[in-house]
Amino acid sequence: MGSAREPGNPGSNGGQTTDDVDAGRRVFVQRFRLTVVLGPDVGMTFTAVAPRAVLGTDESADLVLSDRRVSRFHCEITIEAGRAMLHDLGSGNGTRINGVDMINGDLDPGALITLGGSEVRFDLATDSVEVPISQQTRFGALVGQSVAMRQAFAILERAAPTDATILIHGETGTGKEAAAESIHRESRRRAGPFIVVDCGAIPADLLESELFGHERGAFTGASARRDGAFEAASGGTILLDEVGELSADLQPKLLRVLERRQVKHVGANHYQTVDVRVVAASHRNLRAQVNAGRFRSDLYYRLAVVEVRLPPLRSCHEDLPLLVDCLLDGLGALGRPEAEALRAREFLNELRRHSWPGNVRELRNYLERCLVLRERPPLVADERESALDSINLHGSLKIERERWSRLFERRYLEGVLALHGGNVSAAARAAGVDRMHFHRLLRRYGLR
Repeated sequence: MGSAREPGNPGSNGGQTTDDVDAGRRVFVQRFRLTVVLGPDVGMTFTAVAPRAVLGTDESADLVLSDRRVSRFHCEITIEAGRAMLHDLGSGNGTRINGVDMINGDLDPGALITLGGSEVRFDLATDSVEVPISQQTRFGALVGQSVAMRQAFAILERAAPTDATILIHGETGTGKEAAAESIHRESRRRAGPFIVVDCGAIPADLLESELFGHERGAFTGASARRDGAFEAASGGTILLDEVGELSADLQPKLLRVLERRQVKHVGANHYQTVDVRVVAASHRNLRAQVNAGRFRSDLYYRLAVVEVRLPPLRSCHEDLPLLVDCLLDGLGALGRPEAEALRAREFLNELRRHSWPGNVRELRNYLERCLVLRERPPLVADERESALDSINLHGSLKIERERWSRLFERRYLEGVLALHGGNVSAAARAAGVDRMHFHRLLRRYGLR
């Protein structure tokens, strides 16, 4: 089962407005303008035509800088749910907002962004840009009524019927494999095979053979010729899950497959043509991997012909009713008396208060546990008791630090708000932050 995914009037922090958003018709996001005020490119301006822009030295960036201290894909600015946000993309020199080092941070009009030896001012424009969203609340196995999910659906609906290579971004558990299979089912290759290769789960010394096949005697244990996943997927679709884990020596070989649709068995001397559509997925930000020199930029461009981002569940709480129904149906429980309690408003409100670090996969497991035990185990208690065990030692330090930072921030907000009896002004004063900023933090974590 895949993951599924209101905007108000334009505000000082990047507005989003809707016209009949429940029917999925029109969504507008306030545009923003970037002006270089310091550095080699001083005077350069950029006005966004989409709710997302990348700053860096790479020619594919939206604001292309010549500053040598700026990374190829240095940082990204997004307008999401009425908030302007900056995300550092694993840059070499870091990013600052008004002089403060930031990995992720809110942007207010007039904010100064420092990257390398350059400084860029962020301002909101006076007009808005329409963002395409689907009129449907389902795409294949994915469900969602939130703007973020229906933005993804709009891209998937257009890309699926083609043979374009698609790169799916999303945290673990957001439904990347379900999205890839849905792409396959909605394509003209639906009658062909759908093959999944988890690039992060197969040892590096075996992955080449798994992908491209091998000849008899190519290595110890190769007692017979074997076709690889690309040949097995001929006429259909191959999903390269966690493609960001590919080793440096395999990346140019995958690049050749994407450019020429040719593979060579391990131990063979000739190439053979394959007819396959490629979908790739990663929980890592591949632009950050390019910055770090761990992923080839030319391979990234070949994979990212079409890019789709699946949002985390914590940012799409309005999808919970649809998701719960869909997951209960998948568990064969929908309509049973014990499942009705899991559809009640009180229970859904409890789900909204959870941060869901494991996203839809975690939600499904929790619902199944509720059905089996015929009770509702406390979400927060489970999260705290298993906190240390939940550290992903195979993930990057940056990603894990961000996840734990979010967990801490949510718990702090819950605690300080409870301490002051729900009085936001008093809680904001105690926290030492502006009341409006405190409100934004509460909205971010679904606490208001």
